[in-house]
Amino acid sequence: MKWASSISTGETIEQCIEETAKAVREQMGDNEIHLTVMFVSPHFKDKLPQIPKLLREQLSIGTLLGCTGGGIIGGGQEVEQQHAFSLTCAHLPGVTIQEIQTDTMALPDPDTAPSVWREWLGVPAESNPQFILLADPFSFRGEEFLAGMDFAYPNSAKVGGLASGSHFQGGNVMYIGDRMYNNGLIGVALSGNIQLDTIVAQGCRPIGQPMSITKCNEYLLEEVDNKPPIQVLEEMVETMSENDRKLMQTSLFLGIEMDPLKDDPGQGDFLIRNLIGVDRESGALSIGAPLREGQLVQFHLRDKVMSDEDLNVMLSKYSKQGRGDDACGALLFSCLGRGQYLYGEANHDCNVFKDKLGEIPLGGFFCNGEIGPVGQNTFLHGYTSSFGIFRPAPSSV
Repeated sequence: MKWASSISTGETIEQCIEETAKAVREQMGDNEIHLTVMFVSPHFKDKLPQIPKLLREQLSIGTLLGCTGGGIIGGGQEVEQQHAFSLTCAHLPGVTIQEIQTDTMALPDPDTAPSVWREWLGVPAESNPQFILLADPFSFRGEEFLAGMDFAYPNSAKVGGLASGSHFQGGNVMYIGDRMYNNGLIGVALSGNIQLDTIVAQGCRPIGQPMSITKCNEYLLEEVDNKPPIQVLEEMVETMSENDRKLMQTSLFLGIEMDPLKDDPGQGDFLIRNLIGVDRESGALSIGAPLREGQLVQFHLRDKVMSDEDLNVMLSKYSKQGRGDDACGALLFSCLGRGQYLYGEANHDCNVFKDKLGEIPLGGFFCNGEIGPVGQNTFLHGYTSSFGIFRPAPSSV
């Protein structure tokens, strides 16, 4: 297995394709390219339909997967708010690549059997597929689709993001093979000699202690540890720093533990969801996720310092496990709200990735939503960096 990645900020799409194709050829040597993941900024919107043809004239790309992005990542660099085009290519011997394209507005019944979902998607589960998924944010039933995918493929890793760069329906473009789409979902299922590891850095730091939900009503959090959540927050304020008190006014979130078998959940084990509203009379909070009694929850704060800390924690944890030692390539699906907008500097997440895991070819884009797992389930996130790291299957190393 071998990966390569390159990015260009040329003024024309022809220049970008020529530059990235040349760089990829040099990195790949004599290795055949089986998969090409491509991301392009909306500055080239008049030339978007021509890209697959122009690309194939310069490079033998195998299966093509890609989309538009409001920021582009390639060669371990992040480019925002300017012309950019990136290629991330892979030589994948012993790997079967299956293209996926579907309209997620008409999903199978959630109460049906897993086999129905597999037939609907057209991907068998026996081969243990690993998924890279790209979707249009205006025509994607994200939570329902991902829940169905987990139901049908419980042992498969899933990573990806929602196309960006356009603020109206039909404005984003996605590519699979030589076909171009403005809605729905595309992706690839990879099976055989490949392992997809996922890292989701949600950019938050936990505050206080984990608590058990003792009373709730769907999205309404009424009691934690037999207290109204507002009372818990008021008690917490007394022991917080001045900076954390300020952040509570604008950057407070609720983390919901996703793995009930974990006795001592820590940073990264909670699914971060928004606080939608507050009922001052009862002390209840409205949360952007369904709740159930007995779940562990913990309040979290988010800012650039905490986002940096969380990213370092998650990548360090992965590095210490040793799984990245044979990593060959990676994709980064980062939120449009991160990057220079959050950190005030370019290449922050890419630089942390390089510092923790070394010179692994890294491509990706800034998304309208990021796909990745927390615990055993896959979710659609915001303000997140979701990494997919590729290496040979363990039994084949």
